[in-house]
Amino acid sequence: MKKVRLGKTNTEVSQICLGCMYFGSKTDKKTSYDLLNHYVEAGGNFLDTANCYAFWIKGAIGIESETLIGNWINEKENREDLFIATKVGANMKDINKVKDVDGNLVSNYEDFREGLSKQTIIDAVDKSLKRLKTDYIDLYYAHIDDFNTPLEETLEAFNYLVDEGKVRHIGCSNYRTWRLERSKNISKINGWVEYCCIQKLHTYLRPVPKATSLYSKTNKHYADYELLDYCIQNKDVSLLAYSPTLLGLYNCIDRRSEETNWLWNDYSSPDTEARLEAIENVANDLNITPIQVLFAWIQQNNPPAIPLVSASNKEQLKENLDSVNVNLSKEKIQYLNDASS
Repeated sequence: MKKVRLGKTNTEVSQICLGCMYFGSKTDKKTSYDLLNHYVEAGGNFLDTANCYAFWIKGAIGIESETLIGNWINEKENREDLFIATKVGANMKDINKVKDVDGNLVSNYEDFREGLSKQTIIDAVDKSLKRLKTDYIDLYYAHIDDFNTPLEETLEAFNYLVDEGKVRHIGCSNYRTWRLERSKNISKINGWVEYCCIQKLHTYLRPVPKATSLYSKTNKHYADYELLDYCIQNKDVSLLAYSPTLLGLYNCIDRRSEETNWLWNDYSSPDTEARLEAIENVANDLNITPIQVLFAWIQQNNPPAIPLVSASNKEQLKENLDSVNVNLSKEKIQYLNDASS
């Protein structure tokens, strides 16, 4: 697995990032360790987690993923070989207020987000460092934009953490493009560290114009054309693609319905049918799977992106990681990009 540059930093990370969202909660310890070991053995070093993963799972409170990764690192003694990314801003202020007696989320749980105030960030990073059993975080994300806190306050806090040596690089997740640009300008004016990357839901299929499943009043989760163009024109910002497989939509026909995939309504269209056919045609031509075409396209299209992969077993992870060996020709990429209803 090759390394790619992260934004305009001098740091290189694995071309595929391992998403660790459900480690320690939905994914048990043994399976999580197996996936971490297999990823590292395949040449990967880039792990993605957050201080809230995965509080929505029954029986979980949001510390499970960081805790498991920290324990694994401690046992393997491999911290220096890894690039650890975690996030702040989307955790619950009080988990007891967002779950009912049966452990299910209450409808207004988003009202209890911790946000991105200076004190919240400074307090949260120490808790993440303790769980991860490390002295520093390689990449610290603003997980979800906080319109109630001035961008200057958030960025000042991140800059403080970099100066303190607790954080090496910063990024943002689920920001609108204009908020990213404004943040970078604030950092430039003040001589502070800048966001070097943005993480968004990015995939080959295109959401319908009125997609709503992952929208809120302030945060926009999908990577739209404006952001993609921004990343093409601004090489100092890397794009990281989360949930690229859309919960199995590419390789499982039975996942293409509202009943089995809550994202389906955001992608159900003739355009999606045409693009699914295109990706399947390329997969058949190259004798690989549609998922491998997907991950290759994400990395080789313009703008190139670093995909986050997740898996429930080693076989699935191997399929995802084997995409690094797929070289799409310019003609194949053009064919995929031109596909439409």
